[in-house]
Amino acid sequence: MTVSRSTRQRDVISRLLEEAPGPLAVGDIHERARAELPRLGIATVYRTLKLLTEQRRIHPVLLDGETLYEATGKGHHHHFSCTRCGKVFTLHTCPVALPSGTVYPGGFIVEAHEVTLYGQCPTCAEGQGV
Repeated sequence: MTVSRSTRQRDVISRLLEEAPGPLAVGDIHERARAELPRLGIATVYRTLKLLTEQRRIHPVLLDGETLYEATGKGHHHHFSCTRCGKVFTLHTCPVALPSGTVYPGGFIVEAHEVTLYGQCPTCAEGQGV
């Protein structure tokens, strides 16, 4: 019975990350997963995230010193962090044209890049009349 319970936990957490509009913090993952698995403990969430990371089904995203998690396989993308509500969203367009191999001034050779934009999400901006 333990094996199926563990599989259910992995499936729920993996699905939550697949469906999320952006990377999620451990606390958010725990809270959302408890809607389906009320007895789910935070230690189990950490163990499951470690396992899913090792299996390369998810990967960590470091944002403002906090580790968030998102599903792999979303292709090249960046993030938008709302300074008002704190939610992080995935941006499917790249605001930077620096392909791998680009030589940046000073002799720096670009291999990859990450961009996080900060501001207000549409919901928060609407509340302020922006």
